[in-house]
Amino acid sequence: MSEVYDHCPVFENGRYLLRFAAREDAKDLALVYGDKNALPFFNSDNCHGDNFYYPNEERMAETIAFWHSSYASKWFVRWTIVDKQIRKAIGSIELFHRTAADEFNDAGVLRLDVGSEYETEECLAAVTGMILPDAFDFFDCEEIITKVPIYAVERIKAVQKIGFEKTDRLLIGTADGYAYKDYWFIRRP
Repeated sequence: MSEVYDHCPVFENGRYLLRFAAREDAKDLALVYGDKNALPFFNSDNCHGDNFYYPNEERMAETIAFWHSSYASKWFVRWTIVDKQIRKAIGSIELFHRTAADEFNDAGVLRLDVGSEYETEECLAAVTGMILPDAFDFFDCEEIITKVPIYAVERIKAVQKIGFEKTDRLLIGTADGYAYKDYWFIRRP
């Protein structure tokens, strides 16, 4: 697991680039995290009340600084998603190894946030599909989970396409003890 924290890998396909989040992404990402139509798709479960709404560059820069300190402490990794056609950041993807006293102990957790215009099966499957094969080794886990609310029809199609399955298991918040639902999982091939 330490390898991903020693050197953050870069992933790329024909359309998208995933690279470690940078301070320079704040302007583009403020448009994503300030997008009220995208906000309902962000997974902020167990994030101490943060709803991931960052409507300006200054607030986004503070968040990126937090992502950097979290990476340095080996808590989680946040990659910026760049649309290579327009050369702009269109979202971010986070992964971490979860240790908790619930049914998702030792699972990898994947959070994927994109602007509302990218909330499509094609984009979500392409981005997730790039990082997923290496995620099991990077985060020392046999299972990866991601939250997909029932109204997220494009996400449902994307995760099904990749091989995720819906589960009724609940994620119990380590910060608040709340039981979170709407999780999908995929096991190591």
